[in-house]
Amino acid sequence: MTSQSNFSGKSHLEKINMRKEINRYLKNWPWFVLSLILSVGLGYIYLRYTTPLYSAKTTIIIKDESSKGTESAIYADIGLLSGAGTKNMENEIGILRSRRLMHNVVKSLNINIQYFIEGKVNTMEIYEAIPLNLQVLKLDEQRLKERGGATYEIKKMKEDLYQIQDMASGRIFNVKSGSPVDLGFSNVVLGPGDYGEGFSLPIIVKFTETEKMAAHYRNQISFIQEDKSSNFIELALTDPVREKARDILDQLILEFNRSAIEDKNLIAGNTAKFINERLAIINGELDSVESGKEMFKEQNRLTDIQAESQMFIQNASDYNKKMQEVGTQLELANAMLEYISKNSRSDLLPTNLGLSEGGVNGQINEYNDLVLQRNRILSGSSEKNPIVIKLNSQIDQIKGNVVQSLGRMRSNLQIGQEDLNRQASSIGSQIYAVPSKERQYRGIERQQSIKETLYLFLLQKREENSLAMAVTEPKAKIVDRAYFNDFPIYPNPRSIYLGTCVLGLFLPFSVIYTKGIMDNKVRKRNDIESFGPNIALVGEIPQVKKNEIIRLNDRSMLAESFRILNTNLQYLLINSKNNKQAKILLVTSTIKGEGKTFTSINLGITIANTSKRVLLIGADLRSPKLQDQAINLSQKLGLSDYLVDDEVNLESLIKKSHLHQNIEILASGSIPPNPYELLKSEKVEEMFLLLKKKYDYILVDTAPSMLVADTFILTQYADLILYMVRAGYTEKELLEFPINAMEKGKMEHVCFVLNNVNKTNLGYGNKYGYGYGEEKKGFWETRKILKTVPT
Repeated sequence: MTSQSNFSGKSHLEKINMRKEINRYLKNWPWFVLSLILSVGLGYIYLRYTTPLYSAKTTIIIKDESSKGTESAIYADIGLLSGAGTKNMENEIGILRSRRLMHNVVKSLNINIQYFIEGKVNTMEIYEAIPLNLQVLKLDEQRLKERGGATYEIKKMKEDLYQIQDMASGRIFNVKSGSPVDLGFSNVVLGPGDYGEGFSLPIIVKFTETEKMAAHYRNQISFIQEDKSSNFIELALTDPVREKARDILDQLILEFNRSAIEDKNLIAGNTAKFINERLAIINGELDSVESGKEMFKEQNRLTDIQAESQMFIQNASDYNKKMQEVGTQLELANAMLEYISKNSRSDLLPTNLGLSEGGVNGQINEYNDLVLQRNRILSGSSEKNPIVIKLNSQIDQIKGNVVQSLGRMRSNLQIGQEDLNRQASSIGSQIYAVPSKERQYRGIERQQSIKETLYLFLLQKREENSLAMAVTEPKAKIVDRAYFNDFPIYPNPRSIYLGTCVLGLFLPFSVIYTKGIMDNKVRKRNDIESFGPNIALVGEIPQVKKNEIIRLNDRSMLAESFRILNTNLQYLLINSKNNKQAKILLVTSTIKGEGKTFTSINLGITIANTSKRVLLIGADLRSPKLQDQAINLSQKLGLSDYLVDDEVNLESLIKKSHLHQNIEILASGSIPPNPYELLKSEKVEEMFLLLKKKYDYILVDTAPSMLVADTFILTQYADLILYMVRAGYTEKELLEFPINAMEKGKMEHVCFVLNNVNKTNLGYGNKYGYGYGEEKKGFWETRKILKTVPT
């Protein structure tokens, strides 16, 4: 609950402080209005006399030459444009921004020669509606550069007579229409233009170096690529002459395309020359290769080397097969002979071994049949059996025949094997010779194939190059032709007026803010109350003329401020001790000049108007001021004299004041050498005891409390201490002195009064209207008394 209350209180306090901060600026509203009017006026003058700038734009597409089917692919295939198809948009923008292209634009449009009409304030450039025709026969750029440009004023004197004046030297030329004139750096001819009728105003012609003008517009043109992967480029140019900006963009694209076409034609011409030279060389090399091929075939008796090599390989394979067959038969024959030599008469010979000799197979079969027959007979008889004997004789005879046949067969196979080896060796040597011939032949054919392919390729590229030279399309396709806006982009009236309004409000705001930061003087009640919550500010006295005194029945702001001060004092004096006795009010300040005497006199008059007896005491014994304003004395005796001389009667020193019938004055008297000691004497206390019995209020005008110690002696007798602070005079840091005195107990019952307050800084009274019921002079009436509201 407590934290919520604190939060609410803090928010309320911040709200009040913010309101006060705003009010600090609202009180100076006339300065804001005046500054706003002056700023808007300056903005209007700036818009009126500033040369407007217009924007021209155009959009193009840079064609992608890296794609197949374009003429650049022709050159890329033969290596003449290595990397040409990979140019990115940054390269193209760099070409568009080049000095060469802009130089060509300036020369094509002749914008290095400008025409102006001089107005009352500004000089306006004319571009299309030029009332004269100036033709340049010769222009020396170097001499023009040495002069730093040239400016001439041309007037039409008669129908065919012109006057040319050099604006730098004042030299005048009188030239007839159509006659050349030498300007030193150029020869020109003048004549009437398309808009020459009614031409009377002088025309100012300005010659500028072409490079200088080209550099100027190079820096003015902006290139915008919306997307890095896009081929769209937007060109924008700002210039005081919108038609010129449009023509420059169109001409720049024209020069860009012309330059690209010239580059393509140059490459195409060089390519055609290169292709024709290579065709002549390759044609001769191809004839040489074909002649060498023909001679190689004749020398090696070749028709088709591949077919002949296949035949050699086939024959070698056949001979190898026959050699394997003969070897096999030879091995079989040897095996049979070895077997027959080892077996007995009763053993059978093997059959179906694959012997190629048919007679040997028959003899072996016959031999086996006789052996089987004999073995059957032996199973039932003996060796002596005549049949067995006969069969053994036949078996021995057939076995001899088999051995003889196998021997003959082996001899034939050996002879055949030797013959096959000789033939295989011959075929092998022929096969070994084939790769070398084939390698040589293939090398010749390879050379022929390369030359033929290159020859056909160059023929194709020559035709494609001829087509590319015949059809040259622009590199940049125009999406939107250059156009301009009818309204200038600079100066922008909305931005200018907005800026001037902000400036008009900012200047007084910054001045007031800076003044508030740098100001170390007390200006208003918040400056005092901010020093602590226990500070009581009982009154604010407005700024008035010096030594102004309240009159009888005064209804001025000054009188009302002292009435409020008196009312606030009465609330503070209710709880004071000795409530029935006279109230002693001690008026002091930190330094001199803060309005102690002024406040004492006017507060005394205000209290006296309430039928109270008031005594004003001048207690500033060092620099008395009260007696000069309140009484007229030829012999100024007073308080100091009473304190010094015991024989002086106090009542004789108190004088009637001309300020009010209920006010009496006790002047400070002669200036003593020891005022501190006098005020510290016991007679001071006795004096106050005597005076309290006679008066209702005693106002003591004292010395500044920080400069001397006199005031601190008198504070013990005061019911209230009125501490004066003068607005615009008292420094804020000086308030630390009374605050410290209050904290240390040197001063008690202290209340502050703010004097000399500016009417704009007055507190609640001013906010809701000081002088309620005050007489004022009306606008149409000589005098008018405002009616008061009944309470």
